[in-house]
Amino acid sequence: MRPVCASEHGEKTVNGHPFRSVARSTPSIVARRRGVLVGRRDTMALDRPRRGRRGAIAMRMPAPRTSTSLVVCLLAACLSGQTDDAVRLWEEALAIPTYGVAPPDPNPRFYQGRVYQGARASYYPYAASDRLTGVKEDRTYRAVCLENTYVKLQVLPELGGRIFTAADKTNGHDFFYRQRVIKPALIGMLGAWISGGVEWNVPHHHRASTFMTVDWTTAEGNDGSKTIWVGETELRHRLRWIVGVTLKPDCSLVQLDVKIFNRTPVATPFLFWINPAVHATPEYQVIFPPSTEWAVQHGKPEFASWPIARQIYGGVDYTSGVDIRWWKNHPAPVSFFAWNSEEDFFGGYDHGKDAGVLHVADHHAVPGKKFFEWGNGPEGDAWTRILTDEDGPYLELMAGAYSDNQPDYSWIQPGEAKEFRHWWYPVRNLGGAKNATIDAAVNLELGKDRTAAVAFNTTREHEGAVAMLVAGDRVLLQEEISISPARPFRAEAALPAGVELEDLRASLAAPDGRELVAYRPAKRAGAPMPAPVRKPAPPKDIATNEELYLTGLRLEQLFSPAFDPAAYYEEAVRRDPGDYRANTALGLLHLKGARYEEAEACLRAAIARATQNHIRPKDGEAFYYLGAVLKAQGRLDAAWNEFQRAVWSAAWQAAGYHALAEIACMRGDFAKALDLVEHSLACNSSNARALALRSATLRRLGRLDEAYQNVLATAAVDPLDFRAANELCLALAAVGERAQAAEGAERLGAWMRGEVHSYLELAVEYGGAGLYEEACGVLDRAAAAAGDETKVYPMVYYFLGWYSAKQGRDAEAADFYARAARMPPDYCFPLRFEAIDALADAMRVNPSDARAPYYLGNLLYDHQPRRAIEAWERAASLNPAFAPVHRNLGNGYARAAKDPAKAIASFEKAIALAPGDARWYYELDCIYEAAGAPVAKRLGLLRAHADVVAERDDALTRMLILLIRSGNEDEALAVLRTRRFHNWEGSSEIHRVYVDACLTRGHRLFRAKEHARAREAYEAALEYPENLEVGRPYRDRRACEAHYFIGLAHEALGDGAAARVCFEKATARILEGASEARYHQACALRKLGRDEEAARIFDGLVAHGVKEIAGAASVDYFAKFGEKQSERARVAQAHYLLGLGYRGQGKDAEAHAEFRAALDLAPDHLGAHAQLAPR
Repeated sequence: MRPVCASEHGEKTVNGHPFRSVARSTPSIVARRRGVLVGRRDTMALDRPRRGRRGAIAMRMPAPRTSTSLVVCLLAACLSGQTDDAVRLWEEALAIPTYGVAPPDPNPRFYQGRVYQGARASYYPYAASDRLTGVKEDRTYRAVCLENTYVKLQVLPELGGRIFTAADKTNGHDFFYRQRVIKPALIGMLGAWISGGVEWNVPHHHRASTFMTVDWTTAEGNDGSKTIWVGETELRHRLRWIVGVTLKPDCSLVQLDVKIFNRTPVATPFLFWINPAVHATPEYQVIFPPSTEWAVQHGKPEFASWPIARQIYGGVDYTSGVDIRWWKNHPAPVSFFAWNSEEDFFGGYDHGKDAGVLHVADHHAVPGKKFFEWGNGPEGDAWTRILTDEDGPYLELMAGAYSDNQPDYSWIQPGEAKEFRHWWYPVRNLGGAKNATIDAAVNLELGKDRTAAVAFNTTREHEGAVAMLVAGDRVLLQEEISISPARPFRAEAALPAGVELEDLRASLAAPDGRELVAYRPAKRAGAPMPAPVRKPAPPKDIATNEELYLTGLRLEQLFSPAFDPAAYYEEAVRRDPGDYRANTALGLLHLKGARYEEAEACLRAAIARATQNHIRPKDGEAFYYLGAVLKAQGRLDAAWNEFQRAVWSAAWQAAGYHALAEIACMRGDFAKALDLVEHSLACNSSNARALALRSATLRRLGRLDEAYQNVLATAAVDPLDFRAANELCLALAAVGERAQAAEGAERLGAWMRGEVHSYLELAVEYGGAGLYEEACGVLDRAAAAAGDETKVYPMVYYFLGWYSAKQGRDAEAADFYARAARMPPDYCFPLRFEAIDALADAMRVNPSDARAPYYLGNLLYDHQPRRAIEAWERAASLNPAFAPVHRNLGNGYARAAKDPAKAIASFEKAIALAPGDARWYYELDCIYEAAGAPVAKRLGLLRAHADVVAERDDALTRMLILLIRSGNEDEALAVLRTRRFHNWEGSSEIHRVYVDACLTRGHRLFRAKEHARAREAYEAALEYPENLEVGRPYRDRRACEAHYFIGLAHEALGDGAAARVCFEKATARILEGASEARYHQACALRKLGRDEEAARIFDGLVAHGVKEIAGAASVDYFAKFGEKQSERARVAQAHYLLGLGYRGQGKDAEAHAEFRAALDLAPDHLGAHAQLAPR
């Protein structure tokens, strides 16, 4: 077991690797050590790094100004104490059959409009992990295990820190879904994702790192409890999260303590959903609190009555009245969120196993209650096969904190920490639940014979508990019982005449009279359906500035992929250039994009309005963010003034004083810095970054006892805080305990796992306070942790150069910059705007460095695409043979500069230089398509590199599309029938391609008068080959096309009766909207003599086509998944649908003109090509 520091509610704690060695120190040894800070670098407490040709690296640790003793006996006391074996905690190797995932994509993936879980899907700065090998082999994982009398858990840090298994020892029931195989699918934000166990989702649903290794450690409490802590600093927003998984002695509760830290200077939205899976069976029932009357969809655009739905919801027809609590009643993938729940529990129960699981949390902080399932139809069956070998279907029971929907986000302020707690526990022999607390759960059911069945479960043993069922003053049941998680209680009582269910009250009391749980049925209030969310109006159509501001704020808060919040703020500012709120919000957006000049202008405009007539404003937000902008630009005196003005507002004192303390540190005034950080912590004692800064200032002032005690306080706030551990090492070095410090640093390195971004985040925090020597010490260790001095992450050396330059060591800085330029560029995706200055200085010092501008472009592209393109162009001019920069320029020219010719030229150059990257062929073909390039040219390139293209499903799919379009559908079908494809959740593109191939083959045979073979080809289009990994959806839109063409084949073969059956199948479920499938439904309707219905569809297609061609793209505000379609493809499809409408109306000349227009825009448009083919 590896000990850790955590302390809450009387826990005795021991921090992990770096602290363990300190316990062996004695006060007498440490007390003898004295250290004096001398203002020259060659008198540091540890030897100066010696860098020969091989660049050997040691720790750099400044010494204190004055001498004092460092009291380590406190830590030794933490290590002592009795161990309670009622809870076991251990590590073990766990061999699990695992399907492989190829190495992550080395190309930076920039945002291009992708929608994921209803929010903006940004890969960067993460690498996409979207190539699944399908190769199965045993792999050994490190499992961290907890067990007590009732429950056994396994946590896998290597798989996102998820709870992998959770077993109820009283009956052997896996109360969370137990996977016996690791079988990734393309469901995660970056790709690979697995089902089962319990997943932590922050700050977005299915977080980016869910399939990555996280930091972890363990703790032991004074009450005998034991905890596994997992967590990380995520890279997209640099938010930090940790989860403590705790078992206590003789208790069935799984306690989850969650903390989220915003260690950045800006407010950002976040959500946190805990996502447990459970085994789904036909007997599985979801439990929302009894008062729940409505369930709501993702984004809240539609509602279903609960528990009996009578609406069309998620495209599924529940209008006949369906009990949606049961897994078996859902034919398609579906999510339901409990609407406005005011109770503290929910859960699920398997009536076949007579066992389930319940969740308890304060609904004020944890309001979200959701379940998701794939459904029990063919689509759900397909996903079961995709995600597991033999463990069957699952259902997700999700609990959301500071969020009641997905997407639904809350704000976390600079320096803020949010903490909340969940409990889960298994239940058995309960039959469901009507209420639950952390002590007990109760169920009460009324049978047809007017017999009331009452059942209780408890989370601890209670000898002499009292179970009661009363109706007013009448006691129907009162029994003293012995109850525990292993001994549930169930009884029945007959209801006297005149007593109704709502008259009853069931309760369970502890022997001391404390009520553990109770339930009184109540009549449902009959609340009307809530108003659904509507998509926002365009900015110009919104009446007031207040509405513009609030609309923009909502879009920003929800990471809307459909609408740009800046457009709403900008419209408000256009109407009123001094609008305080809009200018402040816009300034913050610019700050988050490192657009500092624009941010400053907006914030100064806001301040001018707020301070007109020489008034001191009520709100300090604009002052604070102006200070942050100025600090980021290095304008410290100006920033100091703005932060000082901000702290007049109590709301901004915590963040403002912290920023002021960092500036004081940068000035070398540590006494002032300490005073300021104390002010900050007085307002927010949970700011771990400010706590760490207090440790550093105390250490620099020589007050080492206090620094040490503050380290313990920091570790209590965040048990996985690397900066606290580093400060302990620095404090040891400051008193001359260099061996202890070095050992602590070595343990810290092991704790950090060699994860370079952990080192960089730690170093940048030091750098943000001007503690450059400490930052360099961290970066030295990061370089050493790489294990190979020729493969150090480039940004380590760039920051080493920058922080050396900040200390006046220019020669050393130049050496580091030169090293950085020689490092391999793969996976170097800078994410911290602090790197802008480092890279700019490297470009100044070493103007021949082609890598620095390349990395700068990567950092800036999603925020400042034009500046990024300029940086890449510089990189390309310095090293024209560096292929990745040409690839990046190709994307930039296509997406940002809207110059397809330059984009194509850049991509073609990239591929000529490095033809072995399959992703590049996919990206280039997308640009070819958007530019209207000839099919022959596109297909020729892909065929010439077919072996490389076949390495990726997305690239190969594009080649298959072109094969079909060029009349080689049989070649495409040969691949489609044999290769296994892996699809993203929400995408059935490969099956669409398969259907196109089958129909195209059928059309060719039909034109050749081979009607029987044509019918076979059309019938094949109805199939869902297992190797495509797409299940038949609840509404199979393409099936109506296939049935229509099968009917035509029967008709041509002289079988009118069979043809009519097919036409009826094609029209059995009339589709909505404008689509090719709707056109074929209309054709089938006409075959059936339903001409008026057909005409309405044709008219609708014409109206839709005209509108789409004339106007801008309509946006699906509530889309959960998808890629952004090019404008050229959108308009081509509009022409095509207009042509179909005209053809249905008998206007063949007009139809042909529209089909030709579609092909002019999109030469690969299969439908338009087919419509123009000879008939």
